[in-house]
Amino acid sequence: MKAEVGDKLAIRGHAIGRAERHATVLEVRGEDGGPPYLVHWDDDPNDPPHEHLFFPGPDADVEHLPTKD
Repeated sequence: MKAEVGDKLAIRGHAIGRAERHATVLEVRGEDGGPPYLVHWDDDPNDPPHEHLFFPGPDADVEHLPTKD
């Protein structure tokens, strides 16, 4: 998996009925765009910011930012 700052991560729920979670990549700490990533969880905007060092598993997908031409 490779990501850049600003990309979104989508993590599928691990159990039936669990919602998908989304995070924004704030910092890439691995080599060549690899994990770990410092992310901001985009859960409830009324909650305080949730920033964590995240090592994505096979249930995570990267949504890349559109490229500028």
